[in-house]
Amino acid sequence: MDISRRGFMKASAATGTALVTGLGFDVSAAQTYARELRIKGAKETTSVCCFCSVGCGLLVHTSEGKVINIEGDPEHPISEGSLCSKGSSISQLVNNANRVRKPRYRAPGAAAWKEVEWDWALDQIARRVKDTRDRTFKTTVTSKTREQKAATAGEDSILYPDIVTDVPRTFVVNRTDGIAQVGSAALDNEECYLLQKLMRSWGIVHIEHQARL
Repeated sequence: MDISRRGFMKASAATGTALVTGLGFDVSAAQTYARELRIKGAKETTSVCCFCSVGCGLLVHTSEGKVINIEGDPEHPISEGSLCSKGSSISQLVNNANRVRKPRYRAPGAAAWKEVEWDWALDQIARRVKDTRDRTFKTTVTSKTREQKAATAGEDSILYPDIVTDVPRTFVVNRTDGIAQVGSAALDNEECYLLQKLMRSWGIVHIEHQARL
């Protein structure tokens, strides 16, 4: 009989399943017990996958401050418990010897990155945001608007729609064009609301979202 490798694997899987079922073995209880044993006593926290804009739900189990298991959240309305290959291995973001744990900075003209402290990095970010905002902030802008030209005939005022003129006008804008903000698909509604309030308070108008890029 001529059978391909893929066909052989399918036939083997089907035969094994039929054999186990036919002999009356119910392995669901053992699978449930094994899962409970792995996360027994662990704290369960819901989260969202950070890899793409789909926003699949996660169940994160921690014990003694360490992540011991991450799996899909079956009650999540988007993913319903399923995860892609990247989401299934997301625990490696935490349990990874190569994980970057401190901010790094490369000075202008330098060839290498160096580790810096969080306080220094946050202070530099805040300082540069303020300097950029102060340098590029605009209170008003002047722009030309097109208006109809009016002609008076006797006591009547006649408008000619096809005759327009450019009139310069000054508008109050209170904005900065020197800073832009890109949101994250991993943010929930409350975080997006607070982030929008912060950006608008700075006068930032160039606001985008990761899911649109």
